[in-house]
Amino acid sequence: MTHTPTLDARKQAAFNHARNGQFAEAEATLQSVLQEAPRDLGALLLLGDVQHTAGKTQDASRAYGGAMQVAQMQGGPIPDVFKPGLQRAASRLGEYASQYEVFIAAQIPPASRSARFDQSVNILLGKAPIHLQQPTKYYFPELPQIQFYNRSDFDWAPALEAQTPAIQQELRAVLADHSAFRPYLERDESKPHVKSHDLVGNDDWSAFYLWKDGARVAENCARCPVTTAAFENLPLDYLPGQAPSVLFSLLKPGAAIPPHHGLINTRLICHLPLLVPGPAWLRVGNQTHHWKEGELVIFDDSIEHEARNEADQTRVVLLFDIWRPELSLQEREEVTRLLGAIAQYSGEAVVSGN
Repeated sequence: MTHTPTLDARKQAAFNHARNGQFAEAEATLQSVLQEAPRDLGALLLLGDVQHTAGKTQDASRAYGGAMQVAQMQGGPIPDVFKPGLQRAASRLGEYASQYEVFIAAQIPPASRSARFDQSVNILLGKAPIHLQQPTKYYFPELPQIQFYNRSDFDWAPALEAQTPAIQQELRAVLADHSAFRPYLERDESKPHVKSHDLVGNDDWSAFYLWKDGARVAENCARCPVTTAAFENLPLDYLPGQAPSVLFSLLKPGAAIPPHHGLINTRLICHLPLLVPGPAWLRVGNQTHHWKEGELVIFDDSIEHEARNEADQTRVVLLFDIWRPELSLQEREEVTRLLGAIAQYSGEAVVSGN
């Protein structure tokens, strides 16, 4: 009768083979162990070490990666005996990733890549995560997952950008009235504050509305006639009682808007930067954009986004929302009817703010 060595005995035999430079024998023995115990952390780490020493880095990458996954799946504290091996695995996985990135760069140099392709390479290399639309209220299917849109694709953009100096002049007159701006996130004491954060009721992020929740703010429009007229022919997403909103959005020095998702994915958010006194940026998904005065920014706010003003002075953009260009006229009418019906049923607007 043939006696099969125990798993521990085979792992010890594999260790002895490796110590004697018998890498093929060590690898074969460890593979037999892992056939019976695929989540044996010690065997996976030893297999990675054996394959790495034998120069089989791609195989070692798979073994080390498996060990890291097993360690994460265990949930509880990692036994001390495995910690050096896991640290070694993490270090070598980092080395392999760097070597792979150098190889890819040699095949297709970064300077020659298109923007979307370069983003795909960064995702492939694990340098950028995948971000998808996750609106908190209403999701319309089969719309493209585009983080930042090219402003040259919108025929109305140049005319609006050309109005920047005149709009800036109106903004400065409004800024002289310190009471004109209100916190962008106003506190509603009638609702629970489960997801409340520091910007609720805080004028670090504040707004001066020309349109709010689909209604013109007549007094404010009268104070800014040039800005108001600039929106007469734009594809604003009119939803009675809900949208659009058009406003001067102010972010004080050092203020940050935390990562969040917008309410619906049938609109795009636009920023016309008016005052950008220093470093200030907007991240949408895995792309970060630094605002430039007079250069329109158009993005999908249903994808996770955040913003920060790192300058020592106030940043202001003209913020407004438009229909997504991919929606047909029929689809826009259907969305308008649906969101209106939901608001009527619940007594609460689906679309409110950014």
